[in-house]
Amino acid sequence: MKDVINVDGKKVLVRNDIYTWSNLISLSRVLVTFPIIYLHYHNQQQVSFMIVVLLLYGGISDYIDGMVARWRNEVSELGKILDPVADKVMAFFLFLYTVWLGWIPLWFFAVGVIRDVLIMMGSWYIQKKRGKVAMSTMAGKVSVNVLALYWLSVFLFPAAEAVHVFLMMASLVIMVISFVDYFHRYKQILDGAEFN
Repeated sequence: MKDVINVDGKKVLVRNDIYTWSNLISLSRVLVTFPIIYLHYHNQQQVSFMIVVLLLYGGISDYIDGMVARWRNEVSELGKILDPVADKVMAFFLFLYTVWLGWIPLWFFAVGVIRDVLIMMGSWYIQKKRGKVAMSTMAGKVSVNVLALYWLSVFLFPAAEAVHVFLMMASLVIMVISFVDYFHRYKQILDGAEFN
C-alpha cells in the first residue's frame, strides 16, 4: 500500500472560525477597489495620493492576511476561500475599469476571467467531493503578483508601453503555468491525496 501524500507539503491546522482578523483583512481588500476606481475617474483619470495609499493597502493586505492567519493560528476554511476570492474580485474590477478606459486589451481580460472561472469551478468540485476547499498554490500566488505588476505599470505609468507588453506576456506565461499547476493538483486531490 502506497503512502498518501499531502499536496501542500505539510499538515496545517485549519479552523472553522469566521470572525478572524485575517478574514477581516481579506474582506477589506475588496472594499478599497471601488474608491480607487471612483477617485481615479472623478480626478480626470489622474493618480492622486489617496489612490496610491489605497493601492498600497490593497497590495500589502494580501501579504498581511496570510501572515496574521499563521501568526494567530487562524487559518480557516472561510479564509481559504476569502483570500483568493478577494484577490480575484479586486483584480476583476480594476482590470475591467482599465479595459473600459482602453488601456488593457479585452482579450487579455477575457483570458484571465476564463482561467479564474475554471480554477474556481475546480475548487468548488473539490469542496463538493472532499468536503473542504484546497488552498491556493504558490504558482497561483506568483501569477497574482505578476498580474498586479502589469496592471500597476499600465495604471501608474501609461507611457511605459514596452514595460506593459513585457509584463503582459509574462502574465500570460505565468497564468498558463499556474493553471497547469492547479490542474495537476486538482487531479492529485481527486485521486485521494491529502490537502489542507
